Amino acid sequence: MIRAAVIGGTGYTGLELIRLLLGHPEAQLAAVCSRSEAGRALSEVFPNFEGKSDLRFTAELGAADVPDVVFFATPNGVAMKQAPALLERGIRVIDLAADFRLPDPAVWEQWYKEPHACPELLAEAVYGLPEIYRKDIAGAHLVANPGCYPTSVLLGFHLLVKSGEVDPGCLIADAKSGVSGAGRRASVGLLAAEIDGNFKAYKVSAHRHFPEIEMHLERAAGSGIGLSFTPHLLPIARGIHSTLYCRTERSQEELQELFEVAYADEPFVTVLEAGSHPEVRAVRGVNDCHIAVHKPRSSEIAKVLVVIDNLVKGAAGQAVQNMNLLFGFDETTGLSAVVSLP
Repeated sequence: MIRAAVIGGTGYTGLELIRLLLGHPEAQLAAVCSRSEAGRALSEVFPNFEGKSDLRFTAELGAADVPDVVFFATPNGVAMKQAPALLERGIRVIDLAADFRLPDPAVWEQWYKEPHACPELLAEAVYGLPEIYRKDIAGAHLVANPGCYPTSVLLGFHLLVKSGEVDPGCLIADAKSGVSGAGRRASVGLLAAEIDGNFKAYKVSAHRHFPEIEMHLERAAGSGIGLSFTPHLLPIARGIHSTLYCRTERSQEELQELFEVAYADEPFVTVLEAGSHPEVRAVRGVNDCHIAVHKPRSSEIAKVLVVIDNLVKGAAGQAVQNMNLLFGFDETTGLSAVVSLP
């Protein structure tokens, strides 16, 4: 059994990590760090952990704490300052923020408005999307967990672009996320009275997930691409629905077969029957991704519908999936829950 620690245990992704790790048969949750809640019991702050753990929040990892893996569920800019010392001690690091997702420090600074604290580690970091980079993840020491929007867009677009079956210069991602994607923080725009019954786009011209998506699609294409990405805020707590548009000469049947073959052995990706319409409630709280493909016979535009839970497959669940790969566990360990409905 391995020992795991979570730094930043009071945000939504941190909470999901704690929940998943407490139920993981091969991992012991050894420490949870939060400066704001240091000294308080998990169950005192979050009643869903009552009777499940006697851990208390600590301000930071102690010098004597040597977990096998540390998860950073912290704001952007924290992990890059602390990861080098952990890696020197032989501790593996999985960062759920953006600190190691972009390999070029100049691009990182452009989008995140501060110099990178350890640019020498950027080339060492492995992008943690198992369906694309599984072999690289297995031998990594530093994993950059993908963003939630990029996970949904890349799972729908990457294989199409790599196959050469679509026009890489015409890719449109119309993505919608629940409000938990903005994090657990006080903001007028995130108040229930502000989002209830409302729906809007945001950061249309410059969302920080854009360069992450573009980079991996360009790698798949082997050239530049033309990507339009528009995020929207849904008046729900969690879930992402991405509708992806691309130009292709392939038929509905050919595209359906392409997706079914590509994802046949993926434990967390389900390609639905032709003509299906995936729903965010069908993946709520689990590490699953549902995909449906549509291509009207009278149109050259294919539509790929992708749904995930932004806090699980889009964050904490994917991080645990990466942990399983790092330590040689079955990839599904601790991630086999079934969604409860309604």
